[in-house]
Amino acid sequence: MDIQDLSQRIIAGERRALARAITLVESGRADHRAQATALLEAVKGAGREALRIGLSGTPGVGKSTFIEAFGLHLTGQGMKVAVLAVDPSSARSGGSILGDKTRMERLSRDPNAFIRPSPSQSQLGGVARRTREAVALCEAAGFDVVLIETVGVGQSETMVAEMSDLFLLLLAPAGGDELQGVKRGIMEIADLILVNKADGELKPTATRTCADYSGALRLLRKRVQDPEGFPKALMVSAVTHDGLEAAWDEMTTLAEWRKAQGHWPRRRAEQARHWFEEDVRQGLLAVLDRADTRAALDALGQQVALGELTPSAAATGMLSKLGASD
Repeated sequence: MDIQDLSQRIIAGERRALARAITLVESGRADHRAQATALLEAVKGAGREALRIGLSGTPGVGKSTFIEAFGLHLTGQGMKVAVLAVDPSSARSGGSILGDKTRMERLSRDPNAFIRPSPSQSQLGGVARRTREAVALCEAAGFDVVLIETVGVGQSETMVAEMSDLFLLLLAPAGGDELQGVKRGIMEIADLILVNKADGELKPTATRTCADYSGALRLLRKRVQDPEGFPKALMVSAVTHDGLEAAWDEMTTLAEWRKAQGHWPRRRAEQARHWFEEDVRQGLLAVLDRADTRAALDALGQQVALGELTPSAAATGMLSKLGASD
């Protein structure tokens, strides 16, 4: 594979080259990882930045419908939008349906949109392991906005905040009262809470839910990276498109404020360091899957199972073999 040619085609905005590059960075083969590293270094020189927006919510809240409506709203304003949708992988077979693109039929036909579903591959945190690298490739390809849709499994999906500039939490009407809203974790990292399906018979319920969460947000500790009034809760409808323009205005207001106050570059620097350390951790975990390491683990594990060693003593012995004991 000619990495230099591929990087130039990505920077030129070729969609097929971008899709091929994302496939490359998602591969776990050693030779592909070396090529992916070289590719990411090559496209880094493009110096392009997109607005990275992470989006989460429980299954059935309408994430795909909202992303399609929101994406069409942005492309209608002349922007280029990339959607990276993470699909849950089966713990038994390892497979994924990858059906997000079929649920965004209109957006997938838009020439200014690019949709890429990826398997989570049992990665925790709601995103795939290489989603961050896919974001970097989309930025190099000249997209203005990159939407990162998480698996959608609940309160633990905080990893997406480490690769996005803004984090949106999508909720359904009657999704919980004010006390439910003050749950820590995912609520604390949300920049905007969007109560979806605020139309028809559900609109009064959505209004009450939005008011509940607005009150709950006021009880959370104020963050230094937020201007007055943020985070906030808003109502939107992916069906009627009501509230999409207001939500986008709030996103751009928050992003511009963070840039002006210096929070934007500082946060991106912190995220880069986080992913450097995460890659080191994953590399160390990969050592445990080597044949020689696995044999030593199995031998010590057998001794623990027979009661010949305590788990702590066996762990200390294993770390000594790896040269990682203190």
